[in-house]
Amino acid sequence: MNTILIQDFKTSVGELTLGVFEDQLCLCDWKYRKMRTAVDERIKKGLNAGFEVGSHPLIEATKTQIQEYLDGARKEFDIPLKMVGSDFQQGVWNALIQIPFGETRSYLHLSQDLGNPDAIRAVASANVANAISILIPCHRIIGSDGSLVGYAGGLDAKKKLLKLENAKAMQPKGQTSLF
Repeated sequence: MNTILIQDFKTSVGELTLGVFEDQLCLCDWKYRKMRTAVDERIKKGLNAGFEVGSHPLIEATKTQIQEYLDGARKEFDIPLKMVGSDFQQGVWNALIQIPFGETRSYLHLSQDLGNPDAIRAVASANVANAISILIPCHRIIGSDGSLVGYAGGLDAKKKLLKLENAKAMQPKGQTSLF
C-alpha cells in the first residue's frame, strides 16, 4: 500500500493536518472539522494509500508558506497540489484557486464562473469537500447577501482569514468591505 505522510500543524487560526503523497500536498485540512473521517477516507481510497505520521520537505515548505500568509507576507502559494475528488469537485477547487487574494465570491458567482448557474448546491457540496484549505481558498466563499456562511475550520477562522486578506464582498454593483 502507498503512504501519505501526515503531520499536524498548529496555526493562529486553528490546527491543520497536512499530508503529502508522491511529492504533492493532498491534505491541508482542519484537524477537528466535522467531516474529518469522511475526508480522510476519501483521500486514502482515492490514492490507495494509508496515513503515516512523518516528515517531508513539502510539509515543511507548506508550513513555511502558510505562516508567511498568516504573517501577511504571502498572497499566493506555489505548493504542488494533488486534489483527490471527482472531476466536478476538482473543477470547483480549480475555480476557487482563481479567486484572487482579498476577493470573495458567492456559490452563485462560482457556479456561474463554471458555466452552470443551476449547480449552486453541487458547487457548495464540492466546496465543503475541499481537503486543501487555505491553499484552495474556500474561505473566500460567502453568502449571496455578503454574509459569512459555513466553513470547515469554523466561522471564527474564516473571519480571521478574510480579515487578514482585507477581503471585499463581490456585489452586483462592485466590491464592498466585509468588515
